[in-house]
Amino acid sequence: MKKSVKILWRVAFGILALFVLFILLINFRVIGNMPSMEELENPRAALASEVIADDGTILGKYYQVDRSSSDFNEISKNVINALIATEETRFYQNSGIDAKGTMAIPFYLLIGKKRGSSTITQQLALNLQTDNLGKQRATNPISRGFQKLQEWIIAVKLERNFTKQEILTLYLNTVAFGDNVYGIENGARTFFSKDAGHLSIEEAAILVGMLKGNTLYNPRRNPQLALARRNTVIDNMVEANFITSAEAAAAKSKPIVLHYNKIDHNKGLAPYFREVLRDEVKAWCKNHNKADGTPYNLYRDGLKIYTTINPRMQLYAEEAVSRHLQTLQKYLSKQNDVKTGSVWKKWPQYLDKYTKESDRYHNMKEAEASDEEITKSFNTPTKMKVFAWRSYTEPDLNEIDTVMTPLDSIKYMRAVLQAGFMAMDPESGEVKAWVGGPDFRYFKNDHVAKTRRQVGSTFKPFLYCFAIMNGMSPNTMLPNEPITIGNWTLSRNSEGSVGGSISMAGALARSLNLVSAYLIKQIGAKAFADFAQNKIGFTSKIEPYPSIALGVSEISLYEMLQAYTMFPGRGINTKPIYITRIEDRYGNILETFAPVKREVISEKEAYTMVKMMEGVLQPGGTGARMRGTYKMQGEMAGKTGTTNDNTDGWFMGYTPKLLAGAWVGCENNFIHFATTGIGQGANTGLPIWAYFMQKVFADNTLKVSSNDKFEVPANMTDETYSNFDTNVKPGAEAEDIGNGSESDYQTGEEDMYSPGADKPAQETTKPKEEKPAPPKPKEDNKDKGTPASTPKAIYPPKKDS
Repeated sequence: MKKSVKILWRVAFGILALFVLFILLINFRVIGNMPSMEELENPRAALASEVIADDGTILGKYYQVDRSSSDFNEISKNVINALIATEETRFYQNSGIDAKGTMAIPFYLLIGKKRGSSTITQQLALNLQTDNLGKQRATNPISRGFQKLQEWIIAVKLERNFTKQEILTLYLNTVAFGDNVYGIENGARTFFSKDAGHLSIEEAAILVGMLKGNTLYNPRRNPQLALARRNTVIDNMVEANFITSAEAAAAKSKPIVLHYNKIDHNKGLAPYFREVLRDEVKAWCKNHNKADGTPYNLYRDGLKIYTTINPRMQLYAEEAVSRHLQTLQKYLSKQNDVKTGSVWKKWPQYLDKYTKESDRYHNMKEAEASDEEITKSFNTPTKMKVFAWRSYTEPDLNEIDTVMTPLDSIKYMRAVLQAGFMAMDPESGEVKAWVGGPDFRYFKNDHVAKTRRQVGSTFKPFLYCFAIMNGMSPNTMLPNEPITIGNWTLSRNSEGSVGGSISMAGALARSLNLVSAYLIKQIGAKAFADFAQNKIGFTSKIEPYPSIALGVSEISLYEMLQAYTMFPGRGINTKPIYITRIEDRYGNILETFAPVKREVISEKEAYTMVKMMEGVLQPGGTGARMRGTYKMQGEMAGKTGTTNDNTDGWFMGYTPKLLAGAWVGCENNFIHFATTGIGQGANTGLPIWAYFMQKVFADNTLKVSSNDKFEVPANMTDETYSNFDTNVKPGAEAEDIGNGSESDYQTGEEDMYSPGADKPAQETTKPKEEKPAPPKPKEDNKDKGTPASTPKAIYPPKKDS
């Protein structure tokens, strides 16, 4: 052998030895950053965490990458066949590397053609590197060559440690389908609204075809290109003998029919609930660690959060809120001070404040625009898409194109009626429906748990309950006369009536403020505040002033519902619960949740209050329209509530199996109904409850019936307490229009006029005028999610011609 040949062979063997050594160094992780075998066996692909309703359906997801995971037997055979026919027909014959395809690459390059040789297993190897190590596909030729070697090594390891079915499953769970959608299950749900196991030939071909270019062949964006690519995949399936020519012809004859449903935080059922839940689960994640010692990540760890929300009740609740707000908004919009914007003349500082909080203002400031330029911009009509009520069954339609100034958009935004509604099982504590506002796309502020407003007369049942506990009965006759407590004199009820006497049950049904003031004077404000705060368990501050009898305390709807559970719950206060358990991506239970219960009153006292509150919904009661206008049947009880100037409208109601509450008002309390009949709780909150319960009663699957009965405690007579009109003078109409404010009624001393109280150490405050002053706007209830840079329409919105 010639010396030159020997040298050539030595060089060749040397290069081969170096190559083998290089491969070994990569394999044993001496150089590079190869995933370990443990990481390959337990890939950490970022999975979206799912919010699951009580029927097992998905309410929503939290994700950075919207990915789902499936088992092999949960994936349609059509998907598997389409994938193998298109990506690698020799998948079952090779061992991770397609030697034949790899050797053919140089020949294809010589004739000017591009040919890929990556097997499905190699593509999976690249996906796992991306997920486990945060890598991206390299673009530099040298880096890409090194990455390719890693892919080969990982592919061989995968083939040695996984079955072919497991490799296919892992691959389909890691591939991207565009629109930030990852995983075959998520792709099927997003584009076709079905699970991956039920994809047809043509649907499977669409999704597999997208793997070549998930933007180029996205059927939503490029339907013609997607159709051509789909047909190519179908032809591949025929060539690979997975389907017959007849089946292919039938599939190719069908048009692309999408049922696109990408779940995001702005759409879908219960968006307000999901946002509140997000904060709670994020806090949970910080305090719970995985096996490796790191905290759980809500956006990557594929948690399954099982909730108590019932999708059917949630839908009925959202429709009830939208249906009634759509009607109410027409009345508020026609109101002169709202229509002309004159309501803002007394509060220019707030209009200026909201302007300066807007994105538009901050962007112009960063661009160094002058104050004059900013003012001009906010007063220049601009084309925009705005929120406007158009449908209560199809919320996506509640938008309109219009022209208005950004300043007008702020005025519009603050004058859109808001609402909160929640329904729960009073005994189990399970929350079944949660509506935090009219439209989450435009109004981010949650009015169930995050907003506190004066509760008005819905607080009176707790006062009457305390009176029952202190020896009174529903038939105890009470004076309906002017009353003085310290320096404050209440001379008439909110609707103008005064005089005579009335049974306690009748006074609650009619919501008479004079009687409530009499009760608080007899019982003592300090004792009642202590009962509400420490026994019932209100976390909101209940000041020990006489005015709490009329509901001046600011409390959230969520907290009010918890307090009300003691009435239908037979004396037991049950904290609302909306998470039942949290599981990891593998189905392991990480934590379960149980309701917290406390006995607050006796079963007999609770039933007595139920019977009294049934009177609210009977003729003569403030909620009489429940039976009259809305024709509601069956046993039910509740309480209306209205605060000064019709600022807040409430209704709290319950049946033997379901408790629900509604609040209606504007973000700013100086924007309210001028007409008492429209603004009272019986007209704002009560109809939402009625619309919701009508749907619930009509749905037999929910097992909540108008035939349900309140359980009578043992050894207790079922009294009706129907004698509401005893000795009541004419004029005590069934209205509930106000509760006063704390400044109207508080004396300055905590409980100086309660029976047995010590003499105060200082002088009392001066008497205040009986007519309340205009309410001071509160800043804590503003809608932070809707800046002026997302302007809304003036009334009425004008269509863009």
